[in-house]
Order: sequence, then structure tokens, then C-alpha cells
Amino acid sequence: MQLFFQENISPPLIHLDPDESKHLCRVLRKKQGDHVNVTDGAGKLFECVILEANPKKTSLKVLQTNEVEVESFHIHLAIAPTKSPDRMEWMVEKITEIGFHELTLLETMNSERTYLKTDRLEKKIISACKQSLKYRIPTLNPISKLDEILNSKEFEDYQKFIAYVDENHDHHLFDSAEANGKYLVLIGPEGDFDPIEIEKAFRAGFKPVSLGRARLRTETAGLAAVQMLQTLNR
Repeated sequence: MQLFFQENISPPLIHLDPDESKHLCRVLRKKQGDHVNVTDGAGKLFECVILEANPKKTSLKVLQTNEVEVESFHIHLAIAPTKSPDRMEWMVEKITEIGFHELTLLETMNSERTYLKTDRLEKKIISACKQSLKYRIPTLNPISKLDEILNSKEFEDYQKFIAYVDENHDHHLFDSAEANGKYLVLIGPEGDFDPIEIEKAFRAGFKPVSLGRARLRTETAGLAAVQMLQTLNR
């Protein structure tokens, strides 16, 4: 099954943008009368037939609409970008395949990078959603300062965790989180969070957690956290 993405769909007709149209016509060689599946990224799946296979603007007719239920849990990962954008793009691709709901890029005291273009990450997310047949596009937030996250009222009803390297604590994320909840997990840069930041997080109601015995790179830690929370809710 191939899945195409198009925002702001208003049945009964769908007009694919040039990138999707080109992929449909020139790569997959679809033609008039073929059936294809399209998502709006907001939870709807449209079963369609091709009316006109044009590599600049393909026209489709909606035959059936299905809506995917909202999951009973919400995974929000807040993570400091890595120095190499490629490593962050890899992580975003993989956590999208596994399944997450929201991502915030963090600026911390030890951040290796305080700016990252989100347009490439958005493309990675959409591509991974299409590949893994997901019909809800996760939310990607711009870089925020850690204090903004810690002081936000938005997360008052979340289960809040901060993952950092500490050989003295053994509170594993999988054991600390409760199923069917909303989760906010903070993951710092390669140099980890500063002790001052960790104390601030404690005062803001965040619980310290471990992601296992091994010392993980930032992007691996993000992947591990998402996988643990997905496993907890399956």
C-alpha cells in the first residue's frame, strides 16, 4: 500500500501538490483509473480513484473516507538538538516510525546547537508517516528555552520526566510511567543537563528517570524513550 499526503482536503475531489503528483506519475507510474490512498495528516484516510494523472497536479475522486481513532496516550519529547543535523533527522525519522505525538527542540545551558531548520525535519516526519502508514502527523515545535518548558502551565496534567546520566538513581522510565497518560520527557545534549537545570526540573515537578544502564547518545536516548512509552501502552 502506497500512501500519499495532502493537507486541507475537501472531498469529493483531491488535487495533489506537485511533489506528490510527480511521485505518483513518474516514480510509481500510476494512471487514470488506478486506486490510491491519501491522508490529510489529521487522522483521515481517503480511498480514491485517479481522475487525471498529471505530474504537476494529479486529480483524485474520493470513494471512501475513514478516520483513525485518537490514541489514549500522548508522547511529547523535548530534546536538545545534536551538533550534527543528520543525527537529529535520523532520530526524527525513527521515532515517527515507532510513533510519537509531539516534539520540542530544547535550548539548554550545554546545548551544542541553538538553531536548527525545522523544514527538513518536517519533511522527514511526513515521509516516515507515509512509509509507516500513519495518518496523524506529529507536531513539531520550534526551539524553546528549557525554562519556558519548565514554567509552562500547558503540562500540568502530564507525567513529567527528565532523563539524565546519574549512576545513583535507578528509576527506569518504563517503571515510572503509567499507561494511558500524557508524557513529557526531557532529554539533554551530549554534555547532559547542567545540575542547576536538573534542580529546576525537580522543582517544576519532573521526576528523574533512567533509560537503561548504558550511556546513550542524545538521539539514541530520544529513540529509547519513545520506544519504552509505546511498549508501555501496547
